[in-house]
Amino acid sequence: MSAGHGSASLFTKSEYRRLLAAARRSLERTGGELTGSVGLSHPTDSERKAIIGITGQYRDTRAARITVRLADLDNAVRESTGRGLPELVAELGGPLRNHPAERNALTAMRDAAIHAAHMSSLHACGWYQDWLAEVVRDGSLTKLIKQGEQARLAQAVRVLEHVAGRAGSPVPLPALAAEVTGDTKTLNPGTVLSTLVLRALAAKAGVSRPVTAEDRRIVWETNDVFADDLASRVLVLNIPAGGRGLGEWLTGAARLGVPFHVTLHQLMTLPPTVGGAVVHVCENPAVLRRAAGELGAGSAPLVCAEGWPSTAFHQLAGMIVSAGGELRYHGDFDWPGLAIANSVMRRHGARPWRMTAADYRAGARAGTEHVPLAGTPRPTPWDPELGEVMATTGRVVYEESVADTMITDLCRRGRRGSPAGRGRGSPAS
Repeated sequence: MSAGHGSASLFTKSEYRRLLAAARRSLERTGGELTGSVGLSHPTDSERKAIIGITGQYRDTRAARITVRLADLDNAVRESTGRGLPELVAELGGPLRNHPAERNALTAMRDAAIHAAHMSSLHACGWYQDWLAEVVRDGSLTKLIKQGEQARLAQAVRVLEHVAGRAGSPVPLPALAAEVTGDTKTLNPGTVLSTLVLRALAAKAGVSRPVTAEDRRIVWETNDVFADDLASRVLVLNIPAGGRGLGEWLTGAARLGVPFHVTLHQLMTLPPTVGGAVVHVCENPAVLRRAAGELGAGSAPLVCAEGWPSTAFHQLAGMIVSAGGELRYHGDFDWPGLAIANSVMRRHGARPWRMTAADYRAGARAGTEHVPLAGTPRPTPWDPELGEVMATTGRVVYEESVADTMITDLCRRGRRGSPAGRGRGSPAS
């Protein structure tokens, strides 16, 4: 070779460029092994001559592909430069990667992260196991590790443990983030940590991953985490209450029979005293609006969840039950409606209000519009037949379409032991 000993200038020429690139790929793939070969497809005449010079073997001009043993290339490099092929490649193109070592390190870090997550007290929960398995299966954990963000999984687990440990005690989102990570902004929308946690909490609630700001709010507030205690609110009608401030406002609104929006801020700073009343709960504001319009101050106490209940709803519901009151829940006869019903009944001990299979059949017969059921079926432990009948019938029955019977119940004032206060079905049931 014409280059002087120690000089790499020969191998900077164009005829060596593709050959050394192929050598780099091979060395990186095998962790630096020199036992294989590399080849060039459709070599140029100068590339062919360079390879002949390296191997000492003639290569026909008609050859579509010619190969070189890495050991021969390494020897040629050593004779010309005094250093091996790996050192030359690193000098010309930057440090060599070691893919096998990287894969092993990645596997070790992934296994360590999974093992640590398995040690959580939440691991006995099915939703937690599903979430963790999905994070591993879809490559999210691998991506975190490659980005140097693997600690986020451990943080997500701590956030989930924190949320579970303080169930029923509302916490501002920035305060939760600060308690767990020391940074008030780590759970802001779009952060890696918030995305991980929301995926888990959505799995816990049995809903799809949150996409919109409203989706995220619902998932957070379902777990008593709120971004804004003024935005978290609950719509009520004729709630019997005492106390200064909010208690007085609720009493005044009930005396006039007008709906009233209560914020979480009000409930936490001016908590009212709530008597031991039977309080009906509906899912849709249209029902409460109709009760206010037709019954006014004559309506039984009514709270509206407005879809997925807010932190304010849960706070008020907890106050009612703690004071000896009882909740009666009614919602849409669709799968999301049943998920909400299950949540309210499980958390607050609410009893169903006209939510039996018979009520569904009556509503389906009376309904003129036919909206097909969609989504994941939900259990109905208070009346197993209900879920079966809904799945067979395949129709949605919205709350507004059966509001006539609900208004009749509310007109009876919902006293304990009255038909409106019964837990299952219609008064006749």
